[in-house]
Amino acid sequence: VQLQASGGGLVQAGGSLRLSCAASGHTFSGYVVAWFRQAPGKDREFVAAISWSTGSIGYADSAKGRFTISRDNAKSTVYLQMNSLKPEDTAVYYCAAASGFVVVITHREYNYWGQGTLVTVSS
Repeated sequence: VQLQASGGGLVQAGGSLRLSCAASGHTFSGYVVAWFRQAPGKDREFVAAISWSTGSIGYADSAKGRFTISRDNAKSTVYLQMNSLKPEDTAVYYCAAASGFVVVITHREYNYWGQGTLVTVSS
């Protein structure tokens, strides 16, 4: 599975962005698709994930109430809608896929990674 992440950019605190993760060469059927992020000098951290087949969703505490993960079956695309952005959300955001049906939050469980898209939130 090849993943293409897009949608990052510069936004002011309180603003919104929508990230997209498109699959090529394969559909997401049978995969869990997740978003991770990595800020400079910090470890990669889980943000949100969705099980393509079951629809189960998981969020990091930092994302709950502000971010929404969703999917478009027809476009084989997963979205991350990010609202009420904060400067601490600044990071490179990566989409990743793992075969299976259960949402997992450890980055080592994910075999396929997109190239990352930079989100910068100014104060």
